[in-house]
Amino acid sequence: MTARPDTELPTCDFDCLVFIGRFQPPHLGHLAVIHEALKRARQVIVLVGSAWQARSLRNPWRFDERQRMLRSAFDDEENARLEIVPLLDALYNNDVWVRDVQRKVRDIASHDHARLPRIGLIGASRGQSSYYLSLFPQWESVSVPLVEGISASQIRERLFRSASSAEDYLSTGAAHDLPPGVHEEVRGFCSGDGYRQLIEEQRLLDQYRSAWAQAPYPPIFVTVNAVVVQSGHVLLVRRTAAPGKGLFALPGGFINPHERLLEACLRELRERVRLKVPEPVLKGSLRGQRLFDEPHRSWRGRTLAEAFYFALRPEQQLPQLKPVQGGDHARWVALADLEPESLFEDHFFIIQDFLGLPADLGGAS
Repeated sequence: MTARPDTELPTCDFDCLVFIGRFQPPHLGHLAVIHEALKRARQVIVLVGSAWQARSLRNPWRFDERQRMLRSAFDDEENARLEIVPLLDALYNNDVWVRDVQRKVRDIASHDHARLPRIGLIGASRGQSSYYLSLFPQWESVSVPLVEGISASQIRERLFRSASSAEDYLSTGAAHDLPPGVHEEVRGFCSGDGYRQLIEEQRLLDQYRSAWAQAPYPPIFVTVNAVVVQSGHVLLVRRTAAPGKGLFALPGGFINPHERLLEACLRELRERVRLKVPEPVLKGSLRGQRLFDEPHRSWRGRTLAEAFYFALRPEQQLPQLKPVQGGDHARWVALADLEPESLFEDHFFIIQDFLGLPADLGGAS
């Protein structure tokens, strides 16, 4: 934890102001909010969302990289008053997410205070920040005018459209969006392997979109996933190709035109994973199903996933898995070994929703 500012600071409106964002990447609009917070509070807590997520076109930078970018934009005195804290998403349970925010702020803001601190939540007057402002009625709300013309999603689009597009943007337009330290970090990132993998994912996404370009309406895809658990282990596959190459994922896939959702899920377990459990046993082990519909959950666009939770009877031996030639590699993974950054898309949160796993699983505290 960083040192507390000394008592020579001028009187501030707040003991602590909280700013929540993903900062993918941090830009001059974010900095405007933080600078305003530093003027009005003795301490500023920046909660960095989507921590411990696997790299993706929506979340290219890890928490430590975003923390470094943010700190590069402030001097020593300002950094001494900044707490930059990782925040794990809870995509399908707002109450869990709100509780996590409350606990983190309480543990930091209450430190060294003999009285209850005056806490506020600060954010831009429009966009995601304004949504956050409505979730914490116990804290005062501070709204900062939005910096027009700067958007993290547009910055990512320019960076990942192609390597040449990124170079043009970094050479000409980035200075209008990014602080110098962030600009330098982003340029370094664009010369590494992580960037090249995301460029490949963007190329695949562009192909995907072009195939549907003539459709009268934006497509909505429907998939199924299986959450199969036995003896403290969950069945996962390791993806062998982009997107998400090398990440773990729940078994599943698209439904066929003439099958029901449960039939599609059982077919995926039978054909792609070769799970050696009779179908009647699987059906008898079904403990729940739910639709997962977070709008940004999938790289391909609007994709709804119906997931089925199978709780197999505990046994000394886990069911055998027969390798599928040319397919993803299936394995049983201990629940204690699950880490959000090693799972594809929202699959960690799907497992978490069915099993009630704690938000700090995998070191996410």
